[in-house]
Amino acid sequence: MDKSKVIVGLDIGTTSIKVIVAESIQNQLNVIGVGSERSQGLSRGVIIDIDKAAASIKSAVAHAEKKANVPINAVYAGIPANMLNIEKCDGIFAVGEPSREITAQDVAQVVNSALIRNLPPEREIVDVLPSEFIVDGFDGIKDPRGMVGTRLEFHGILFTAAKTVIHNTRKAVAQAGLQLAGLVINPMALGQLILDDGEADFGTIILDLGGGQSTAAVIHDHKLKFSHVDPEGGDYITKDISVVLNTTLANAERLKREYGNADAELVTGDDQFPVAIVGQTNPQMVGEDYLAEIIQARVEQILARLGTGLSQVHAFNLPGGIVVTGGVSALPGVTELVQKVYQRPVKRYIPDQMGLRHPSFAQGLSIVSYIAHLGEIDTLIRQVVDPVTANARPVSSPSRPATVAPSRPVPTERPAASSQPARTQSQPAAHTPAEPKKKKKKTSQRLKNLFTNFFD
Repeated sequence: MDKSKVIVGLDIGTTSIKVIVAESIQNQLNVIGVGSERSQGLSRGVIIDIDKAAASIKSAVAHAEKKANVPINAVYAGIPANMLNIEKCDGIFAVGEPSREITAQDVAQVVNSALIRNLPPEREIVDVLPSEFIVDGFDGIKDPRGMVGTRLEFHGILFTAAKTVIHNTRKAVAQAGLQLAGLVINPMALGQLILDDGEADFGTIILDLGGGQSTAAVIHDHKLKFSHVDPEGGDYITKDISVVLNTTLANAERLKREYGNADAELVTGDDQFPVAIVGQTNPQMVGEDYLAEIIQARVEQILARLGTGLSQVHAFNLPGGIVVTGGVSALPGVTELVQKVYQRPVKRYIPDQMGLRHPSFAQGLSIVSYIAHLGEIDTLIRQVVDPVTANARPVSSPSRPATVAPSRPVPTERPAASSQPARTQSQPAAHTPAEPKKKKKKTSQRLKNLFTNFFD
């Protein structure tokens, strides 16, 4: 029996759109095709011109399709963390007869009960992550199917985003002639890809320094607990260079890539390079130290604003340190500068797959990796949240037939299932009970307990 499936991830970035085609064979992910196209119709991570964005998506998919040598008709698209809200959700469902086993239908019903809430008209549910199921008072259950009980409870984390962001993404994908197989929250997928088990468990900060915007996220207990977006990125560095040196944006981008450094203290000597000045015939010589000062000033501003949000949730006290990725992190000196600003251990993540060895590909790769490692319960819950896109198929059929869950009823003016108020982007979700794990040494357990209440 063929247990392979092909997954296509679509990373819609402000500066470039990337398509990753990967084949998942027995939990092994192999990238078989990559496509990249300059973005059109986006601003600060959000689609603002559907026609232009659709054209860029179509071109990127065509490149990936040619390299992978497989037809692409459905994609999983990433959703940026712009205006992302994180809150707890809870549901209760009466199973019925004590002797009846809990089925996938019962799980769908209890998740449905957790999603019945009065959302503002401008917001939409993107995803729900299960924290635990409780069967007749027995908690810490990861998958209740097959168990016997009369009362099934669900505790999870609910993610909502701006309806405009979701709608424009759906529309652009459809206009590009593709099916949307599902939506994936970018920082959540990124955390699963770039963090090891200890970092994701004890708590780590992720900085995704992109071209159009920069995102800070906190992963704790293997869950996305906080996200914060700064509307500046690598494009602003290029604009600064263009304005200060009086050169074109194209020249400024080339200078940034060839001679740039984010930490001026790391630039030694009197190395200079020629710069074509607008309105002048002869180029002007500029020192690498001066260019580094221009770059450093902008990066420090971005880090300062991201640090404000992270400080409010005491994220710098988490033991996992900081992991940086994204296109801007490819600049020399970025990790050194982040370490100086935040006074925390910093490392950079670069994908090790052939053809993807640049941090700008981390987000696209994380989307296909996230989908490839979804468990049966996670897949079932995604079908409840969005039954329309969940029934779309990727390039080839998945190894297991999907369990069809009932469609979630449209929320009306009914009381919310949970009394917890919706949280803003800068507010973390309360800590949720962790899934049962094997017993650890007492010393490491005491260390972990120091951080369990940071997000309560």
